[in-house]
Amino acid sequence: MVRRKIKKAKGMLGFAFVLLALVLGALVARKYETAQRKVEQAPPVQPAGTRVVSLYFQAADASGLVREGREIEIGDSVEETMEAVLDELISGPVGGLAPTLPPQTRVLGVQLKGDVAEINFGHELQDELPAGSSAETTVVTSVADTVAANFPTVKEVQFLVEGAVPETLKGHVDLRHPIKPDFANTK
Repeated sequence: MVRRKIKKAKGMLGFAFVLLALVLGALVARKYETAQRKVEQAPPVQPAGTRVVSLYFQAADASGLVREGREIEIGDSVEETMEAVLDELISGPVGGLAPTLPPQTRVLGVQLKGDVAEINFGHELQDELPAGSSAETTVVTSVADTVAANFPTVKEVQFLVEGAVPETLKGHVDLRHPIKPDFANTK
């Protein structure tokens, strides 16, 4: 009879342990899921002040893109900071590199949609861009690489001109879909 009570007590203790493990496991899983959801939904936080950014300009010998660092003022939002980075790219290099965007280019707005940055350029981008596939490819790659390098949450860039998605800028690079950065020709 004592053995039976001991066996029953062990069984109840084992059952209680399993039940406790299941409850604790469910609570930990729920907490992890909630924390993960908060991380995915939280917008990137930027401290006030300045920040050194990477801008990609054309090498002097036109052999690819070269990174140039520059300090910029951080905006109140990620979009404002991204616009400031693009304005610096439009301003051109300070060293011996070649500009990638026409100096008349205007950024009309930037909007983040998940991991895609929609960049709305003024018509000057198309109007002032030299003809040729090389110039067009350089512009597209320079913008996509610059944005992705400075904003790691951005995986693709959608080009807009005056609010509309252009087929191309000058007939060479298909811009109907977002462009992924391509650091293959960067030095």
